[in-house]
Amino acid sequence: MLHYRTEGYNGYAIKYSPFFDNRLACAASANFGLVGNGRLYILGLTAQGIVGEKWFDTQDGLFDTAWSEIHENQIGVASGDGSIKLFDIALNEFPIMQWQEHQKEVFSLFWNPIQKDQFASSSWDGTVKLWTPGSPRSLSTYRTNSCTYSTSFSPHNPHMLSCVSSDSTLRIFDTRSPSAPAGPAGMMQQTGTMPSVSIPVSPMAPAELLTHDWNKYRPETIAVGGVDRVVRVFDIRAPGQPISELRGHNYAVKKLVWSPHWAGVLSSGGYDMSVRIWDDGVLVDAFGPGHGAGPGGPGTLGPPKVGKMLGVFDRHSEFVAGLDWCLFGGEGWIASAGWDESVWVWDAKAVMRGVRVGMR
Repeated sequence: MLHYRTEGYNGYAIKYSPFFDNRLACAASANFGLVGNGRLYILGLTAQGIVGEKWFDTQDGLFDTAWSEIHENQIGVASGDGSIKLFDIALNEFPIMQWQEHQKEVFSLFWNPIQKDQFASSSWDGTVKLWTPGSPRSLSTYRTNSCTYSTSFSPHNPHMLSCVSSDSTLRIFDTRSPSAPAGPAGMMQQTGTMPSVSIPVSPMAPAELLTHDWNKYRPETIAVGGVDRVVRVFDIRAPGQPISELRGHNYAVKKLVWSPHWAGVLSSGGYDMSVRIWDDGVLVDAFGPGHGAGPGGPGTLGPPKVGKMLGVFDRHSEFVAGLDWCLFGGEGWIASAGWDESVWVWDAKAVMRGVRVGMR
């Protein structure tokens, strides 16, 4: 277990480099992001612990960061002033590119892992934007008309762009063309920049959605979490209800990430200052043989399965805002960042053995 202090700055996001297993980036804000500067930390994992290799200061708080998938030294940040900046860590502190189209805070940034010359941003201004590093303007704008906290690309389909918003809705857009279908046949299709799929999450008791992520092994599976403390797993082939629910957080779920090593395992961090490791309880294709015949007939699901909590990491003493799994080396390593000015790097396998790792 390794620790690094982001003194004076509260962590909002942590990301492993897609090129190096010993390099991390942490996006942080002074004064919990309410007012003041931001700082992007470039961190190295060494035999002596975590070392701060470099940092970049910004005039406004930073809420997210995303490594380039095509250039090992380039990294983007999402800022509270509505801007997106691209830094080259081999150069001095000034960004090599900057975009200013969002009208409010940019809260999420995600690089396309397949079509690697594209990345996406989402903002409190109710839009998601598609970008390429070489263009001074966005390629497309997708409107949610609600505060949009998280955006992501499917790791299986380079044209499938998703987001979750304050109106308790998961939306999936197709980035190819207004008339192109998004994903498997049978999914709802609309024209323009309207979502190809729109899933109202917990429609009986709507709550703000703060985070979501695509399963790395099951192309139709996506997990969402938010203010109501429940992590819900959906199969987008039958989005009427979740296939699994994970309950255990005491306060809002701020970040969740599927494991790159185990198909049914994900991590979630939240305002209860904990990181929890889960088995989603979906052991096979949620539809089963013949694509399922739940109580509602073909193409529907039975009651949601109940996921199992595998363990709790409890070292943070403030909100956990950032999580990421390492793609390389021994499977199971996680980095977490929080408002307690702490970055932790730890082995999820120890937590999954039932050990509660922490101070409380």
